[in-house]
Amino acid sequence: MKNVYLTGSTGGIGRAIRQRLESAGFHVVPITSRLEDVDSLLREVQDLLKFSPVDILVNCAGFGLFRPHEEISPEIIGRMVAVNLTAPMLLCQMCLRTLKERNGRIINITSLEATRHSRFSAVYTATKSGLRHFSLSLFEEVRKSGVGVTSINPGMTRTGFFDDLDFGPSDDETCSLVPDEVAEEVLRIVESSGVVTDVTIQPQRVGVKRKPY
Repeated sequence: MKNVYLTGSTGGIGRAIRQRLESAGFHVVPITSRLEDVDSLLREVQDLLKFSPVDILVNCAGFGLFRPHEEISPEIIGRMVAVNLTAPMLLCQMCLRTLKERNGRIINITSLEATRHSRFSAVYTATKSGLRHFSLSLFEEVRKSGVGVTSINPGMTRTGFFDDLDFGPSDDETCSLVPDEVAEEVLRIVESSGVVTDVTIQPQRVGVKRKPY
């Protein structure tokens, strides 16, 4: 049974990934440390590697705030960078030797914003596009070692990500994805004999709903 380390396992997409992989026979190991707490994260992963060596690393945790840049506090900027970019890079670094030994996989869940430029999304876009380009570059570094690296860039997905934001998915279901669609893509990638390096999944239509103040 292959071991999957997963961040963001309690969120909408992360929970769907966990359920889908477990139903397919994988052993999913949630990363429970706060991703901003580097020391705690290092200790947790070092312990996990001793007893449940990683075969697949899925970085799914994410955090976003969409406002004019001057209105975003330094603390929030730091948190977005830590959760969306620094933590995945650290996890890849910590797990890479074991992944090379086991011909493993890395899957980084980014965002459609990693592929475009949107208003009020400068920090979020920077972190997610940074993770996407990190993934593409890392694959070129490790492909001879047998490790696959994939960036999945989902469009608007109907999850709790939008609970504290002033907008969310449109009531038109064709304007958003559901978490299971992303989870199915993760399963397809880990079961593939080849390497899918970069995949963008979008809903058929574009539409958002503004929330009342």
